[in-house]
Amino acid sequence: MKSPAWVWDELLLACSLVANNHWRELRETDTQVRELSELLRALPLHDAEARSAPKFRSTGSVSRKTTDLATNHPDYPGKPTRCGKLDRVMIAAFIERPSDLSKAAAAIRDGIASDRLSRVPEQPDEVTDDGVTTLEGRLLARWTLARERDPKLRRLKIAQARRLGQPLRCEVCTFDFGRSYGELGEGYIEVHHVLPLHISGPRKTELDDLAFLCSNCHRMCHRSRPGESWRTPAALRAEIREAVSTPPR
Repeated sequence: MKSPAWVWDELLLACSLVANNHWRELRETDTQVRELSELLRALPLHDAEARSAPKFRSTGSVSRKTTDLATNHPDYPGKPTRCGKLDRVMIAAFIERPSDLSKAAAAIRDGIASDRLSRVPEQPDEVTDDGVTTLEGRLLARWTLARERDPKLRRLKIAQARRLGQPLRCEVCTFDFGRSYGELGEGYIEVHHVLPLHISGPRKTELDDLAFLCSNCHRMCHRSRPGESWRTPAALRAEIREAVSTPPR
């Protein structure tokens, strides 16, 4: 049985290791390679059958992946090894946003070390419609979506708004479920983390970390595109203003 193809989260961790090593490959005997091999085998990304493959994320396979990432960097002076398209996308993303991706890798490591991430169930929207994960990675998207769907947090956020006399309407487009759907929509609103997990860190969620959004704006805040995988309500409002002011093609 062959090991499954590397996914974004695994490449994120491997590329973080290579970037911290000044974009040089790491040998199989390197302590960091052994540690990463153990971490990758612990990630809740592949099913039990895939993880049972004899060489699943072995030290040898991890070392080879660091070679692929290092030799396909634009500044590498020699001949690059053959690698997949996703490897090259990861390299480009790391070059463009080194701080963000390093923080995302650290958040995954922290989540696995504390066992919090392993306890989070899969979420329906952790992978986008076209099968591409966010730049943060599938695991951090899973963690964030699970926190946003925590019914207790949502109830507390709504109770806080009612206490302060604030309307339950979308903070981007001002849509109000109660006004549009009457009794059926009364009291309904979705919540969104204002900051991505790799910036806020895996800390306890505070009510001020959450914003009210309608379903459409919530989806757009999470929608990925090249170079971007997260939007605050303010950023989405700017997107709407730009779209409205741009003449149709």
